[in-house]
Amino acid sequence: LDTLEKWVTEIFSEIPNNGLPKPSFGHLTQPFDTPEFHKLYRVVPIRKVHSLTITWALPPQEQYYRVKPLHYISWLVGHEGKGSVLSFLRKKFWALALYGGNGETGFEQNSTYSIFSISVTLTDEGYKHFYEVWCPAACFSCCSPNGWKDESVPFCLQVAHVVFQYVKMLQRRGPDQRQVIWEEIQKIEANEFHYQEQTDPVDYVENLCENMQLFQKEDFLTGDQLLFEYKPEV
Repeated sequence: LDTLEKWVTEIFSEIPNNGLPKPSFGHLTQPFDTPEFHKLYRVVPIRKVHSLTITWALPPQEQYYRVKPLHYISWLVGHEGKGSVLSFLRKKFWALALYGGNGETGFEQNSTYSIFSISVTLTDEGYKHFYEVWCPAACFSCCSPNGWKDESVPFCLQVAHVVFQYVKMLQRRGPDQRQVIWEEIQKIEANEFHYQEQTDPVDYVENLCENMQLFQKEDFLTGDQLLFEYKPEV
């Protein structure tokens, strides 16, 4: 460690510190408020695959790195067990996989906006149902998580509508009664952090330098992985 410290001092000590504040682009509000947004785009892929991706542009979330609200939401959306979106879609033979979240990269999370996406890999049958006639929101708005398995749910619900109704259900129920889920995520991330495999030193240093631009000093090593504070209002 003493040798590494000596090398860093020799190599980087001549770099001047101009005392400039970190650049912020928070004044650039609503970057996606354009005619091109709020639309459905169809893209013909090279390989044979059906995929539905829904993207939301949200206010910047990087200041909430100790809470990680988008990570918490992605955990709920990406759940594959009983009562989940994917479980319901698989039961209808409409989907093969589902994942959602924020990559926490410069494009998906910065001082101007944050991106949250949900992507569903569809079956041929699911692709057909995506273009069916839209059903009233009341069809699904009253369902609890256990209600997703109810056979009385209309079969004509299209995939996109199912995703939106699940997100609406999470919003209506709120996070106040889900602290136990947040704490479970916190423990899992802590275990993965403490028992992670050793990474390439160059990659580790690069990642650490990026963290120094985003987090407080005490969180340089852990700010991008651990959950620290439960704040349901966030």
